[in-house]
Amino acid sequence: MISVCLSQKYRVGSASPTIRSSHQARAIRVIVAAAILLFSLPGCLPPGKLEKSRSEAFRQYETIVRWSQWDAAADFISPEYLAEQPISRLQMDRLRLFRVTQYTIRSVNVLEEGMAATQTVEIKLFNTNQGLERSIIDEQMWRYEENSQRWRLHSPLPDPTQGR
Repeated sequence: MISVCLSQKYRVGSASPTIRSSHQARAIRVIVAAAILLFSLPGCLPPGKLEKSRSEAFRQYETIVRWSQWDAAADFISPEYLAEQPISRLQMDRLRLFRVTQYTIRSVNVLEEGMAATQTVEIKLFNTNQGLERSIIDEQMWRYEENSQRWRLHSPLPDPTQGR
């Protein structure tokens, strides 16, 4: 397409189209090489796709927490974090006493050039044994893990005893 435009605009055989087309070809090669390099880095996603995958992970986690599916929520936690901070049976049993009545995102901060994010959420929990509702603030730390190509939680599950 470029050669068609050049042949129509300039006379064939003049020095100008040859110089111009070689500069354009070089510029196109540089742009293509940069794009290939940017998108071929192992485990890296383009910025728009990284943001989309983060939003999707946050949405999935929110849905699971809203339905009080605590075992499924624990699957979002990074294995490295779980190795350092394992979830006790008592913590899981305590969470199972609560049903989520509201999940409100208060803030999201993107960090480390889009590879990490913090999310502050207000969660209202209804204690099924006591018939009481309480509100807690859940500070979530998320990181994109290149080896699994997933967003993982690097913080604990919500703590229903917070603020007692």
